[in-house]
Amino acid sequence: MLDPDSVKGFLAPEEGADLAACAREAGRLGPVLEIGSYCGKSALYLGPAVREAGTVLFTLDHHRGSEEHQKGEEYHDPDLYNAELGAVETLPALRETLFRAGLEDCVIPVIGKSATVAAHWTTPLGMVFIDGGHSMDAALADYRGWSGRILPDGLLAIHDVFPNPEDGGRPPYEIWKLACASGLFEPVRRTGTLEVLRRLA
Repeated sequence: MLDPDSVKGFLAPEEGADLAACAREAGRLGPVLEIGSYCGKSALYLGPAVREAGTVLFTLDHHRGSEEHQKGEEYHDPDLYNAELGAVETLPALRETLFRAGLEDCVIPVIGKSATVAAHWTTPLGMVFIDGGHSMDAALADYRGWSGRILPDGLLAIHDVFPNPEDGGRPPYEIWKLACASGLFEPVRRTGTLEVLRRLA
C-alpha cells in the first residue's frame, strides 16, 4: 500500500483508520462518496475499504483548491499551482496517487462543483464523507446536497469539526450541529476532528 504520509493532505492517521472502518461497514449498503479529493490521501484509506466491502468510492472535487489553497492564502502550495492557467490544479496529483496505489478499479474521480453534481445525482449512498471547502456556503452546499442521499443506517462523516472556535474554522462544526438537530442522524463517535453520524431509519 502507498504510504499516506507520502501524499499531500490534511488527514491524521487515526482519522484515516476510522474512515476506513466506516467505509467497510457502510459500503455494504451502497457506494461511498467523499467531497474533497485534493491529492488523494483519504482515498488511500477509503479505497481498500470499499473494495473489501464490494463497492466503489466516488471522490468528488473541482480540483481548483478551497479558499485557503488559493495564491496568497495560508495553505497555498506552489507545487499545485498552474502558473500558465493562473489556477490551482490538483487533479494530476490525485490521478498519480490512485495509479501508484493501484486503486483505479475502485476509486472513481468525479470532477465538478459539489452542488452541481448533487443536483443531478440519483444513486443512493452507503456513506458520505464531507471534507470540502470550509466557507459556510461550501459546507452548507455539501450538507444540503448530499445528506439526503444516504441510505438508512448509512454514515455521514464530517472532517475538521472544531467545537472550540479558537481551534479552527466554524462551518464544518455548524453543519455537524445541523445534522445532529435534523432528526435524521444520530452521532456515533468522534476521532480527532472527524465526526461520524448514522442515518436513522
